[in-house]
Amino acid sequence: MQIDHRYLWSELRDYLFITLGLLLYTIGFTVFLLPYKIVTGGVTGISAIIFYATKFPIETSYLTINVVLLVVALKILGFKFMMKTIYAIFMLAFMLMIGQELLPSTPEGLPVQILGPDQAFMSLIIGCGFTGTSLAVVFSNNGSTGGTDIIAACVNKYYNFSLGQVLIMVDLCIIGSCMFIPEFGDGLQRAHKVVFGLCTMAIENFVLDYIMNARRESVQFLIFSEKWQEIAYAIGTQMDHGVTILDGHGWYTGERRKVLCILAKKRESLEMFRLIKHIDPNAFVSQSAVIGVYGEGFEEITIKKG
Repeated sequence: MQIDHRYLWSELRDYLFITLGLLLYTIGFTVFLLPYKIVTGGVTGISAIIFYATKFPIETSYLTINVVLLVVALKILGFKFMMKTIYAIFMLAFMLMIGQELLPSTPEGLPVQILGPDQAFMSLIIGCGFTGTSLAVVFSNNGSTGGTDIIAACVNKYYNFSLGQVLIMVDLCIIGSCMFIPEFGDGLQRAHKVVFGLCTMAIENFVLDYIMNARRESVQFLIFSEKWQEIAYAIGTQMDHGVTILDGHGWYTGERRKVLCILAKKRESLEMFRLIKHIDPNAFVSQSAVIGVYGEGFEEITIKKG
């Protein structure tokens, strides 16, 4: 049986980046959010609310809720996706437990506030920067941290909604539940928790969508050059990109000329310009951002069935 080394490396890379994303989430949650009793969305948010109210361990409730969601989502997401999700769930639960043990604790059982008292909002911004980035890293490498991420992944698989949009709707319900938890204080204090929770939701999902969309952003190149054949051949062979050749007609000169049209990822722009300049420094190139590119090599078309 022949081993596909490229596949193995791809899978190993996914797990390495998923682990990195989980580490970022652990830092953001335990160091910046948990000490200030900041309510977040997702299953970690539910677990934190349970912890604030009952002191029940976060990692235990996190695992319990996720096991239920995993059973429900197994058929939708497939075994390969679920394996990475199961890995992420248990690894994050382990990291959350270790993170709380490593940090000094207050008499309430919460990690110390490293930014000092009255710095809840600054801690919120930093923490959500960590957690939003971590979710983007995990999703970009075919994984999930479980919980409401599983719900978002299920919806995103069949419908053209961004991950952030789905998570916002679910998180609204979780954060709003703070108004019914007596342990958060009187009505004004509960409202304060809800407002902070809404801020965490907005910042975290903004960071998530920004990183995901930046990674997927595509551009269109229109290339006018006397050496269009050499450029087209180089792009097709060196960059493994398809090239569309258009017939152009200059209005002022009256000359007919071939125009190359290429769709590529934005991160490939520098390599594209370097290749064009090497072949024809006098080429005229137009680069424009496109809203979306769907099909082979780009995003999959997802529309509502029926």
